[in-house]
Amino acid sequence: MNPAENTIVAAKPRPWLLLIATAILVPILLLGMVETALRIFGVGHPTTATVPCTVQGRAYICDNLFFSAPFFPATMIRTPRPYAFPVVKGPGTFRIFVLGESAAYGDPDPAYGFSRYLEVMLRERYPSVNFEVINTGITAINSHVILRIAKDVARYQPDLFIIYAGNNEVVGPYGPGTVLTAPAMTLPAIRASIFVRSTRLGQLVSKALRPKKQPAKQWRGMEMFLDRQVPADSPMMRHVYTNFESNLRDIVAAAQDSGARVIVSTVGTNLKDCAPFGSEHRKGLSAQDLEAWSARVQEGASLESSGAYREALQPYMAAAQIDPEYAELQFRIARCLYQLGDYKSAKEHFIRARDLDTLRFRADSRINQTIRSVAAKAGSRVELIDAAATFAQDSPNGIPGNDLLYEHVHMTPHGNYVLAQGFFSRIANMLPPEVQASATGKDAPDEPECERLLALTPYDRSRVAVEMLQRIDRPPFTNQLNHSEQVLVLAQIAQSFNESYEETVNRYEWALVHNPNDRMLHLRFALLLYSRDRQAAIAHFRMARPYDGFPVVTPDGMLVN
Repeated sequence: MNPAENTIVAAKPRPWLLLIATAILVPILLLGMVETALRIFGVGHPTTATVPCTVQGRAYICDNLFFSAPFFPATMIRTPRPYAFPVVKGPGTFRIFVLGESAAYGDPDPAYGFSRYLEVMLRERYPSVNFEVINTGITAINSHVILRIAKDVARYQPDLFIIYAGNNEVVGPYGPGTVLTAPAMTLPAIRASIFVRSTRLGQLVSKALRPKKQPAKQWRGMEMFLDRQVPADSPMMRHVYTNFESNLRDIVAAAQDSGARVIVSTVGTNLKDCAPFGSEHRKGLSAQDLEAWSARVQEGASLESSGAYREALQPYMAAAQIDPEYAELQFRIARCLYQLGDYKSAKEHFIRARDLDTLRFRADSRINQTIRSVAAKAGSRVELIDAAATFAQDSPNGIPGNDLLYEHVHMTPHGNYVLAQGFFSRIANMLPPEVQASATGKDAPDEPECERLLALTPYDRSRVAVEMLQRIDRPPFTNQLNHSEQVLVLAQIAQSFNESYEETVNRYEWALVHNPNDRMLHLRFALLLYSRDRQAAIAHFRMARPYDGFPVVTPDGMLVN
């Protein structure tokens, strides 16, 4: 055989390569055809964060009610506050997307979340600019979900992303303490699952495999997670931290790739007035050591309850020598140190109590350090707001408590104002010089002015406090060491309402004169009016609709189209 013949033989395709290619490509092609057919025939629903809509006949982009379906049981889907923005960004517009979980959403009432404070601050100081503050926050999600939102909205000419997230990395979708999906550890497995569950074929298969006789799960808030405790030393936490870091880097990269600036914030948590939700003893604790530990804690608790804080510290510290990993003990030590004026040591133990909490609803020290690290390495177009440090500076003795946060992570109006003020100062420096020169003031509007513009009335403060009282009247809040103290604080706020209905109405009317297109103001005003002036309320319900065809539901279940 001559060299030419050798060459010809070598060039012949190998049958095993063709078999492998066929085995891979044919199933992919068939799955693609099935997926296309399902979309054509309207089976399933889109799971992008946004979908097209219209506002007064104009092309807009709005939130997708089915976006979170891949991450929640069918009867527990969470949604953002409805939003809509023009497909084409108008001249003189500065578009801001807020990404995050329930704290970013504005829970317990998004009418007074930090994005709302930020919106009125910017509008008042820079009236020549049309600021679009689009809050995509959703309750109970985490960075796995936020990454998909970031990639979606990055297509729509953003100028700035604000990222306030990190509380739900353990209890949110795919976390080791979740009840929403099956837990998963490795990032490739999680992202593969998300991809499959987001396809129409995946939706169809999931529906077919769902047990028909099993009762539908209902949303029960934090109570659902009571049996999902995750100790700080659990091997699963390593995956939580590495996954969060990877997701946050990718979220920032998606924002940067769009050409937008990015502000990443650490997460503020309640240290002083939020006892741990769950505690577990260290591994290997013998029955004899547990008995000794319990006796010392009981002795300390008796002394603490009588106000003998210095004396109580001795048995508490002795118990900590036996088992330092019990979160509630660290909280007890912190409270005694605080009462004795040793605020530095108290803060260390409050932080330790939070980080050891086995019901992990609060971002711990490692999460916040990861946020700082990712921001520091992300480049000049990414800035850090250290909300944890800001909250400490704004708190008595440097330890955040119920002045800033209602319970564990959800901010009071004052907490939202403080956070928004930090974002405002950074955004002001991003604006073009000519816009900065046109400002009506150097600093953000003060808190009372923002409250007037948001129509945060005494009635609303009381209303939200009543809602929070109802919320903390259930586990895991009722299991907290300081539950009675939390109830007392909220009850005082709820009972402080001393304004007439007419005065409240006047406050809303004043705010609407200053911003007649504020949909949230119209919605809150409609809810106030509904029991007294049904016709006026329905008119405001109509003005509260975010986009054409959106049905607003009245308190008695009537749809307003």
